[in-house]
Amino acid sequence: MKAHERVRLGRTDLSVTRLGLGLASIGGLFTPVPGAQARATVDRAWELGLRFFDTAPVYGYGRSEARAGRALRARPRAEYVLCTKVGRLIEPGGTDTQPVWADPPPGVGPRRDHSYDAAHRSVVESLDRLGLDRIDVLHVHDPDEDYPTALHGAYPALAELRERGAVGAVSLGVNHADVAARFLREAPAPGPDCVLLAGRYGLLDQSGLADLLPLCAERGVAVIAAGVFQGGLLTDADSRDERVHALRAVCARYGVSPLAAALQFPPAHPAVATTLVGARTPDEVAASVAHFERPVPTALWAALKSDGLLRADAPTPSADA
Repeated sequence: MKAHERVRLGRTDLSVTRLGLGLASIGGLFTPVPGAQARATVDRAWELGLRFFDTAPVYGYGRSEARAGRALRARPRAEYVLCTKVGRLIEPGGTDTQPVWADPPPGVGPRRDHSYDAAHRSVVESLDRLGLDRIDVLHVHDPDEDYPTALHGAYPALAELRERGAVGAVSLGVNHADVAARFLREAPAPGPDCVLLAGRYGLLDQSGLADLLPLCAERGVAVIAAGVFQGGLLTDADSRDERVHALRAVCARYGVSPLAAALQFPPAHPAVATTLVGARTPDEVAASVAHFERPVPTALWAALKSDGLLRADAPTPSADA
């Protein structure tokens, strides 16, 4: 499977590359990223054929969106798919701050608001920061933080934009698979088109397989797999997690990087259309593309299952790729 290979995003008319770039890191996630470096990172992703990009207002308190726009607005608009999110407004005095953002812009912060009016305002403000005339995919970000308002406020606002053709797909951006499954069942038809699932379908956590992924496959809802490196746990030399050590041991036995296995496992599920990877340097993008495309022996997946590290019912790549 090639990173630049394009597939349809579920039941929508959008096509995305099998590997996409998550833009939280260039907004200063954990570590400040200079503007020129952020631009070079997006440029490198483009050079390597990636055409799927995901950002959010809260990423660096608007900084990620602004940098994404500067890097992409001169590109042919029909060639890429861009996602952002609603659920937090960036404004003076916003108090829903998060310590993970290094050196955020002074004087502003996020304010959580999943209401109908806030969703429309959020889209307008995102377009302004991006400097673009449209967004392809809009996620309801962290709906579990105010579930009733997200379901009855933000979602109808985004559904209206979809109906008018102002956005190509409506999605959820979640860290909890059970929340997404509940939302899909309770949202008015036709419901969300996609789910961005962070950290719940990968080598260390396959909880999304219990209910959400089968539901998505049944309904034609595309899954965007994110957080597959589990925040760096797979390569953390100081980790005391026995499961991490066991995974690394199996991968070492087959001469496979845990990062290659982590990237290649999710897209084996028929509901997973694309996988997002974060990067803060051009070299990190190139490394992820190489891991995604590196040949992995099929025996590795069988070994992971026999050792109880993958669920027995988890789809795995069927041929060396």
